[in-house]
Order: sequence, then C-alpha cells, then structure tokens
Amino acid sequence: MSHSIKIAVLGLGAMGSAFAENLCRAGFRVHVWNRTRDKAEPLVEHGAIVASTPHEAARNADVLITMVPDIEAVNSVLFDDDGALDALPDGAVLAQMGTLGVSETDALVARVASQRPDIVFIDAPVSGTKAPAEQGTVTVLASGDRDAALSRVQPVFDVIGQATHWLGSAGQGARVKIVVNAWLVATMQGVAETTLLARRLGLSTDDIWQALEGGPLANPYVENKLRMIGADDFSAQMALKWGLKDIELALEAGETDEMPALTRTRDIWRQAAAEASLADQDIAVISRYLTHPG
Repeated sequence: MSHSIKIAVLGLGAMGSAFAENLCRAGFRVHVWNRTRDKAEPLVEHGAIVASTPHEAARNADVLITMVPDIEAVNSVLFDDDGALDALPDGAVLAQMGTLGVSETDALVARVASQRPDIVFIDAPVSGTKAPAEQGTVTVLASGDRDAALSRVQPVFDVIGQATHWLGSAGQGARVKIVVNAWLVATMQGVAETTLLARRLGLSTDDIWQALEGGPLANPYVENKLRMIGADDFSAQMALKWGLKDIELALEAGETDEMPALTRTRDIWRQAAAEASLADQDIAVISRYLTHPG
C-alpha cells in the first residue's frame, strides 16, 4: 500500500532509523538524512531516499521528523545554511520527536513561528526505547495545532506508535516526556538497588519476578530490565548517557523543587558513565556498577 504523504526523517539513531524503516514498510515515500551517511545507507533497501543535506531531505516533505539528541543538533538541522526549515513547502508539518528540555522546546516553538509562521509545529516526543520503536509500539506524546496537522501527521504517528496522546499547545509533549522519563529513571534505580539487595540475600532476578508477576507491581519494563540484569547483557535499549541527559533535563525543569532521590541518582549515573566507561550501555547496567563500582 502506498501513501501520498511525503516524509523526511532527520537523525537516524536507534529511534529515527526504526521510524524511517517502519514508514518505508508502510508504503510512505521517505527521504532520510543523518550526519554520518553510513547510518542512512541500510534504509535504501527498504525504499528510503538518502539526502546529502537536511535542506535536500526537506524540500518536498509534507511531514518533517527531527529525531536528534539535543537542542544544538535540532538547531543545526533546522537553521544552518543547509538546514531544513527554509526548504519546507508552505504549510508543511514539522514534528520534533526527540527529547528536549522545557525551556529549549518553548524557545524552538517561538523561533519556528517567527521564521516560518506557515509551518505547523508539532512537539511530539515518544515514550519508548529501541525495541518498541522497532516494533512500532511507542506512545507519541503530541502537542500543537492538532486540527491543522491531523490529516497529515496522524497517519505517520499511527505507523510509528501504538497510541498518540494529544496534550494541548506545543510544548506540553516535552513536559509530559520529562515527567515520564524521570519516573523511568527512578524505576530503574529502584530495580538496580533492590536487585543488589536480593542477591545479597541469596535471591535471583527470576525469584524477584516470580514474586511480582501477576500482581500490581509487575510491568513489562521491570520484567525486561530484570532479564537484562540476570543475563548480564546490557546492549543498549536506552543508553546510560541518554538516561543521564533525561535526569538533568528533569532537574532543570524542576528548578527550585527539591528532588533528592533524582539528584543522588544523577550523581551515581555520572560516576558510572565517566569512571566505569558505561555511558553507551543500557541504563540497566547501573546494577552492575552498584555491585562493582569503578
């Protein structure tokens, strides 16, 4: 099945490449760009068209997706001399789907509105990591002018994720995403610490899950992390360095609110990333670090 909606995806890390592949498989015409071209080439066999610059990728796009790590990268792909924003056709939808801070997102919304008031800006980070992105089961946390964007962007979101929550004006998606990620980090730290306790008491990760399974405390996220810890396999679904970034965004957004557990978790994860060289492994690796720090 083919679709008339033309899409550009900028940023082909674990999430962006999964989005692009699924959109190609669903029959969309997809242009892709990544700062290092080798990450784009595998998508050609699925039908993607590789662009040399963000400007080239965006030139005929009905929907432009940015999925890059931080605000500096977003600003670069949109506003540099070869950036995408000026290339977008009148009335196109710009869906910013990476995780940015609250103040960064608000500033981006204002800047896009100032330079391209004809563009529909949708702030749409996702809840989910690498495997759900590959399976098309993430949750899209969308905000912005739903009425103006819906006919073009909803078919795209329906491929990318299993659910889309429309949350109000642009910027609300970023706010919900930061809260969700703070909860995720707190959950991971709790799983790591209680696993350490369990092992000292002679219990395995399987023992923990058997005690939780079927009850109100059991959820697939916890089950997945316990399995990773039990197997000592920390291939990244969400790398520790990105979890640390999310902690810092949450603490920044909280401003003067005291969040002692999150602050202490930030310090521990910083040490694990820097001193133990665990930055590129899954956040579940924090359990190994607590057992064998340094």
